[in-house]
Amino acid sequence: QVQLVESGGGLVQAGGSLRLSCAASGRTFSSYTMGWFRQAPGKEREAVAAIRRSGYGLYIADSVKGRFTISRDNAKNTVYLQMNSLKPEDTAVYYCAADWLGSSLESPDAYDYWGQGTQVTVSS
Repeated sequence: QVQLVESGGGLVQAGGSLRLSCAASGRTFSSYTMGWFRQAPGKEREAVAAIRRSGYGLYIADSVKGRFTISRDNAKNTVYLQMNSLKPEDTAVYYCAADWLGSSLESPDAYDYWGQGTQVTVSS
Protein backbone atom coordinates (compact mmCIF):
# COMPACT_ATOMS: atom_id res chain seq x y z
CA GLN A 1 0.00 0.00 0.00
CA VAL A 2 1.29 3.42 -0.95
CA GLN A 3 -0.17 6.77 0.01
CA LEU A 4 0.66 9.77 -2.14
CA VAL A 5 0.34 13.43 -1.18
CA GLU A 6 0.88 16.17 -3.76
CA SER A 7 1.84 19.75 -2.96
CA GLY A 8 3.08 22.85 -4.73
CA GLY A 9 0.09 23.77 -6.87
CA GLY A 10 -1.32 27.28 -7.06
CA LEU A 11 -2.04 30.28 -9.22
CA VAL A 12 0.69 31.58 -11.50
CA GLN A 13 0.88 33.94 -14.45
CA ALA A 14 1.67 32.68 -17.91
CA GLY A 15 5.41 32.25 -18.31
CA GLY A 16 5.90 31.49 -14.65
CA SER A 17 7.08 28.35 -12.91
CA LEU A 18 5.85 25.93 -10.29
CA ARG A 19 7.38 22.86 -8.71
CA LEU A 20 5.05 20.07 -7.70
CA SER A 21 6.10 17.52 -5.12
CA CYS A 22 4.60 14.13 -4.36
CA ALA A 23 5.53 12.51 -1.08
CA ALA A 24 4.98 8.79 -0.78
CA SER A 25 4.56 6.66 2.30
CA GLY A 26 6.07 3.23 2.65
CA ARG A 27 9.53 1.76 2.28
CA THR A 28 9.10 0.50 -1.27
CA PHE A 29 8.90 3.83 -3.05
CA SER A 30 12.02 3.05 -5.07
CA SER A 31 10.26 0.00 -6.53
CA TYR A 32 7.51 2.02 -8.21
CA THR A 33 7.34 3.77 -11.52
CA MET A 34 5.99 7.23 -10.75
CA GLY A 35 3.87 9.39 -12.98
CA TRP A 36 2.27 12.80 -13.13
CA PHE A 37 -1.12 13.17 -14.79
CA ARG A 38 -3.46 16.08 -15.22
CA GLN A 39 -7.13 16.58 -15.83
CA ALA A 40 -8.77 19.77 -16.99
CA PRO A 41 -12.53 20.35 -16.68
CA GLY A 42 -14.42 18.39 -19.31
CA LYS A 43 -11.31 16.56 -20.47
CA GLU A 44 -9.88 13.12 -19.92
CA ARG A 45 -6.98 12.52 -17.58
CA GLU A 46 -3.73 12.64 -19.52
CA ALA A 47 -0.16 11.65 -18.78
CA VAL A 48 2.26 14.52 -18.35
CA ALA A 49 5.47 12.80 -17.30
CA ALA A 50 6.68 9.55 -15.79
CA ILE A 51 9.89 8.11 -14.46
CA ARG A 52 10.90 4.51 -13.87
CA ARG A 53 12.07 3.17 -10.53
CA SER A 54 15.75 3.51 -11.41
CA GLY A 55 15.37 7.11 -12.52
CA TYR A 56 16.14 6.08 -16.06
CA GLY A 57 13.41 5.64 -18.60
CA LEU A 58 11.33 8.78 -18.88
CA TYR A 59 8.12 9.81 -20.56
CA ILE A 60 7.37 13.45 -21.27
CA ALA A 61 4.20 14.43 -23.12
CA ASP A 62 4.79 16.35 -26.33
CA SER A 63 2.66 19.21 -25.03
CA VAL A 64 5.09 19.89 -22.18
CA LYS A 65 8.37 18.74 -23.67
CA GLY A 66 11.10 21.29 -23.13
CA ARG A 67 9.11 22.99 -20.35
CA PHE A 68 8.46 20.29 -17.73
CA THR A 69 10.97 18.02 -16.01
CA ILE A 70 10.29 15.00 -13.82
CA SER A 71 12.73 13.76 -11.21
CA ARG A 72 12.73 11.58 -8.14
CA ASP A 73 14.62 11.32 -4.88
CA ASN A 74 14.27 7.77 -3.60
CA ALA A 75 15.96 8.66 -0.32
CA LYS A 76 13.18 11.17 0.36
CA ASN A 77 10.35 9.07 -1.14
CA THR A 78 9.47 12.02 -3.33
CA VAL A 79 8.88 12.68 -7.00
CA TYR A 80 8.93 16.18 -8.47
CA LEU A 81 7.50 17.92 -11.48
CA GLN A 82 9.28 21.14 -12.38
CA MET A 83 7.04 23.22 -14.62
CA ASN A 84 8.50 26.19 -16.46
CA SER A 85 7.11 28.55 -19.09
CA LEU A 86 3.60 27.73 -17.99
CA LYS A 87 0.72 28.37 -20.33
CA PRO A 88 -3.00 28.85 -19.63
CA GLU A 89 -3.63 25.47 -21.28
CA ASP A 90 -1.60 23.84 -18.50
CA THR A 91 -4.40 24.69 -16.08
CA ALA A 92 -5.66 21.44 -14.53
CA VAL A 93 -5.69 19.30 -11.45
CA TYR A 94 -2.36 17.48 -11.33
CA TYR A 95 -2.19 13.98 -9.90
CA CYS A 96 0.72 11.87 -8.78
CA ALA A 97 0.48 8.11 -9.33
CA ALA A 98 2.50 4.97 -8.56
CA ASP A 99 2.78 1.86 -10.71
CA TRP A 100 4.27 -1.37 -9.32
CA LEU A 101 4.71 -3.27 -12.58
CA GLY A 102 5.96 -0.38 -14.69
CA SER A 103 4.12 -1.82 -17.67
CA SER A 104 3.17 1.50 -19.23
CA LEU A 105 4.43 4.96 -18.48
CA GLU A 106 1.52 6.73 -20.19
CA SER A 107 -1.62 4.80 -19.42
CA PRO A 108 -3.57 5.83 -16.31
CA ASP A 109 -4.97 2.29 -16.14
CA ALA A 110 -1.49 0.93 -15.41
CA TYR A 111 -1.13 2.89 -12.17
CA ASP A 112 -2.11 1.36 -8.87
CA TYR A 113 -2.14 4.29 -6.46
CA TRP A 114 -3.18 7.92 -6.83
CA GLY A 115 -2.87 11.09 -4.83
CA GLN A 116 -5.72 13.48 -4.20
CA GLY A 117 -4.51 16.02 -6.74
CA THR A 118 -3.32 19.61 -6.61
CA GLN A 119 -4.79 22.49 -8.60
CA VAL A 120 -2.60 24.41 -11.01
CA THR A 121 -4.09 27.55 -12.52
CA VAL A 122 -2.21 29.60 -15.10
CA SER A 123 -3.59 33.05 -15.83
CA SER A 124 -3.05 34.81 -19.13
